[in-house]
Amino acid sequence: MKIPGQKARIGAAVVIILATIAYLAVTAAQADKSYYVTIGELQAMGNKAYTRHLRVAGDVAPNSIERSGTNAHFVLTEQGHTLRVSYQGIEPPPDTFKDGSQALAMGTFGRDGVFHATELQAKCASKYAAAKPAPNTAALKPPAATVPAK
Repeated sequence: MKIPGQKARIGAAVVIILATIAYLAVTAAQADKSYYVTIGELQAMGNKAYTRHLRVAGDVAPNSIERSGTNAHFVLTEQGHTLRVSYQGIEPPPDTFKDGSQALAMGTFGRDGVFHATELQAKCASKYAAAKPAPNTAALKPPAATVPAK
């Protein structure tokens, strides 16, 4: 019986499996990492902007949305800055993606000056207001019948 040899092979297999899992986790985290920047920061980044996966937020400019199937072209605005965005995703833009809505585009900035987004999220353009309190209806109800005590 060569039990020490079997333990060495099992140990080597475990080390290889754990190293592979660690490598896949690190590379997936690197590929998924994206920096959040404002439109002004993006425009001031220079050449760094072209090499990073970025997230940019802003308001969708009125009358700027051009849809074509699952793709869309539009303009984001934020504090006087504008950014042309070309969204080419697997899914169409969300229903809440409308003129004036807040949008978050994830993708890369191209040398053509257009942000090429592969993911798009949007918040509802409408303003939410607090619900009005219900009127006091207690005064409108007739008093409850009382049962005399015995």
